[in-house]
Amino acid sequence: MKDDHLDKLENRSVHILREAYAAFPNLCMLWSIGKDSTVLLWLARKAFFGHVPFPLVHIDTHYKIPEMIAYRDKLAMEYGLYMIYGENREALDAHCTFPDGACSRVECCRLLKTEALKHTLDGTWPRYRLNLHTGQYERDTDTAAYTGVIVGARADEEGSRSKERYFSPRDTHSDWEVDDQPPEFWDQYKTDFAPGTHVRIHPLLDWTELNVWEYIEREHIPTVSLYYNQGDGTRYRSLGCAPCTGPIRSQSRNVEEIIAELRSGALSRIAERSGRAQDAEDGGGLETLRRGGYM
Repeated sequence: MKDDHLDKLENRSVHILREAYAAFPNLCMLWSIGKDSTVLLWLARKAFFGHVPFPLVHIDTHYKIPEMIAYRDKLAMEYGLYMIYGENREALDAHCTFPDGACSRVECCRLLKTEALKHTLDGTWPRYRLNLHTGQYERDTDTAAYTGVIVGARADEEGSRSKERYFSPRDTHSDWEVDDQPPEFWDQYKTDFAPGTHVRIHPLLDWTELNVWEYIEREHIPTVSLYYNQGDGTRYRSLGCAPCTGPIRSQSRNVEEIIAELRSGALSRIAERSGRAQDAEDGGGLETLRRGGYM
């Protein structure tokens, strides 16, 4: 029964990925390096027979946990990915960040994530591409705007994400009108939008946290070791910037133990993103940031 359900989820996600590729000529996929977007990367390789035919984009705040960046580059080299990162160099150089004490966590997220994402997608800020021969990042010469963006958001992860559609439009500034979403009935998806519309595509929308880990187990998908208890009785459940992300108490040392922990209900009273300090600081949860273009 579990495999039947995972097969159905996989088939739908693969279908959505292929629909997106057919509908949007300027397509990219966001890769946060977390478990969800890494499952999404795995599905993209399945959908296109081992090749990912669009760029992967990572927004580098330069405050990520170092293991995350090492994992990103290792997998990108191994899979031969068109790997790009974007950044808000102006804010970083001016020390307009939470770790520097210049702003709140939410404002830091807006600058280093939302603004960096919007300008990386529209091509107005520099993008840096991994050279698969040297392993170094170089300025990307392609400055075309990405109007279709594949994202690993799940409806059960956080309240504002439950309001998304599989194909969710944004305006020309990447702003999200939550109340103006196209209906999606009987697996019929709207992929035809007015010129200038940016569209976020969510192939994992109906997956749960448990589904993700079950799929990681079934497919033997490599993940960063931060998700597992290293012996101190803690592990990360959600990954983000080091100054604003903390681990949870957990004895789970591998995928099988995480699945057992989730099935037992031991984490049912703990929000998946409870380790993200910026979520607690923002009174509107993530919705305020997401309306402005956040992932």
